[in-house]
Amino acid sequence: MPREAPYLILADVLRARVLAGEWDVGVRLPSRTRLAEEYGVGRNVVQRAMDRLIIEGILEGRAGSGTYVCEPRERLRLVRSRHRERRDGTSREAGMRKPGQANAWDAHSQPRVPAPDSIAERLVLTPGELCVCTHYEFLSEGQPVQLSESWEPMAITEGTPVMLPENGPLAGKGVVERMRSIGITVDTVVEVPRPARASQAQAHLLGISVGDLVLLIERTLYDTGGRPVETADIVIPDMRREVVYEFGVDRP
Repeated sequence: MPREAPYLILADVLRARVLAGEWDVGVRLPSRTRLAEEYGVGRNVVQRAMDRLIIEGILEGRAGSGTYVCEPRERLRLVRSRHRERRDGTSREAGMRKPGQANAWDAHSQPRVPAPDSIAERLVLTPGELCVCTHYEFLSEGQPVQLSESWEPMAITEGTPVMLPENGPLAGKGVVERMRSIGITVDTVVEVPRPARASQAQAHLLGISVGDLVLLIERTLYDTGGRPVETADIVIPDMRREVVYEFGVDRP
């Protein structure tokens, strides 16, 4: 495993000291020179660590004065739940606008893309089988809040009106409804969440720094016969959103 960059390690240490209350809100941190001496690193390492915490909303820089602890930035809650949907498929909260909720998206689909090994394994395909790959950038008030890369086997959708997720009569309606229109019932969703660090491309699209913490959710949808019909990698910036899973309880 590659060794974590020194500035990320120092950022974790400084963040822990702030969260432990060593420096209260409004208190100025020690100078970069002093922190560099304390931790045996260069001033550039301290600078990058502080820049990271400023981006996270933990610190703020004041020109000619120093770096201070600021009020923590609110992390908006994202609830992932099928439990909240009514039996007819409409949400109990339909029409209610929540702060930070994605209200628009940009999408680009490319058909006939050979499935990489990892995607082929998730979709139970032979590596290189053709898929439709769609890249999504979800926006809230014009700001990116989530990314997704979706893969669907062309063996399932080729020649149908719903081959391209964002084109045709059901554009933007989602995998479940699109599959239902061609006689496929999706009844299982499996999500595997894991922490990750933002790549350069992800950081650029989300407006965060390379190496920032993100939540990567590997999602796969299955039909009633257990066949995978779509898989996606969803990327959510940790500093902006907390993800909550909600489950219904089976009643006797």
